[in-house]
Amino acid sequence: MELKVLPDTRRIRAYLRWSDGGKSPARYLGQVEHETRAANLAEGWKMAWEMGLLTEEPPAEGSWASSPSVRAVMRGNKNKDTRPELRLRSLLHKQGLRYRVGARPLPELRRTADVLFPKPKIAVFVDGCYWHGCPEHLRESQKNAEFWRSKIEGNRARDAETDRLLGEAGWTVVRIWEHEDPVDACARIEGIVRQASRDATG
Repeated sequence: MELKVLPDTRRIRAYLRWSDGGKSPARYLGQVEHETRAANLAEGWKMAWEMGLLTEEPPAEGSWASSPSVRAVMRGNKNKDTRPELRLRSLLHKQGLRYRVGARPLPELRRTADVLFPKPKIAVFVDGCYWHGCPEHLRESQKNAEFWRSKIEGNRARDAETDRLLGEAGWTVVRIWEHEDPVDACARIEGIVRQASRDATG
């Protein structure tokens, strides 16, 4: 599944691409309009099924995915440089803020912040609504429900532990949901960073 953003209109189109004798033909499926890449990929796969372009195969042995299409969507779901992250970073940069991307606040701790302000010690995480269990938008899966419930709860516990460990090390943690207005999120982060800089200079 391939997603293309039209440069003029910013509309997103879904294409089914496959390998055929060394070539890589593609079939246009339609326009998708969801907020996240995962949701747009899922919509693309749904279109392909409805157009009769796919056939069902049994999942690979030991796979947690309930179907090949689910497995393909999860493989294609980016864990960094998502649209909400890119938009937020662009807005922060326009406000004159400089930061690191995809960096560890604590080198010894395997937790990576999406946006990091090292000097004021501020770590920003942009959390996906599904993977991090957004109370407003989480819709539990009807297939393998227990597996996904356990995985999401594990992510929530990891997030809480990350917040605690960074807080104990003197870091301020800011969490942004992917559904939040990026302008509002930028203003919130900017306020925290500017205040930290004023506090540091006395």
